[in-house]
Amino acid sequence: MPARPIIFLDDGGVMNDNNVRALQWQRLVGEYFVPLLGGSPEAWSRANRVVADRLFEPDAWRRRVRAAADYRSFDRDYQVEWLQGMCALVGIETPPEEECLYLARRAAAFITRRVQAAFPGVGDTIRAVHRQGYRLHTASGEASLDLEGYLQAMRVRDCFGRLYGPDLIETLKEGSEYYERIFADLGIAAADALVVDDSPRATRWATQVGARTVLVGDSSLLRTGATVQIGSLVELPALLQQLD
Repeated sequence: MPARPIIFLDDGGVMNDNNVRALQWQRLVGEYFVPLLGGSPEAWSRANRVVADRLFEPDAWRRRVRAAADYRSFDRDYQVEWLQGMCALVGIETPPEEECLYLARRAAAFITRRVQAAFPGVGDTIRAVHRQGYRLHTASGEASLDLEGYLQAMRVRDCFGRLYGPDLIETLKEGSEYYERIFADLGIAAADALVVDDSPRATRWATQVGARTVLVGDSSLLRTGATVQIGSLVELPALLQQLD
């Protein structure tokens, strides 16, 4: 491990609280779509909750991943299904597919820049690590444009280089190839990377290609491979001192 590893941070579960974020999405979806498409804020909130649960149901998600020819088609189908599903539940006419895609992406840009769901102390931690000279990138399942919005809302975008979601490398975060492509895109060796994630699967994939990993979250989770574990991202600076 070099004295200054290149750090890759996951977003949801590491920087931002997914539960808090989901509640804010439900409110902001209505704020965006009511003036454009009609319906009530309450109806949009309920629709977003139902459709999100449907889209992220594990078996349904795996089927969608297997069926996708590539990330671009996966994302297109996801965005269209998201808005079509909500329109049906709100009881309004569904826009044509191309308009659905346009509106869904505009809505995401609107919402991500307004969400405030960072875990306590995370913004200060990111800025501290950046000041210490560490290079930071993301390694998330979210698209780079969504990450741009979330990090701008946290006021830490300037601390990061590349915002890796799947769209930048045309690979879903569903296996070790995701990390191989990120490291190849940056032109670095896997051994120079420190991947910080709340998913044991993700840390295992990164370890498989030669990266060091840090698992964030519940101390009852089993350590896997070379992974070390911290309770939250605010513990990262102390861990980096130990690694140095």
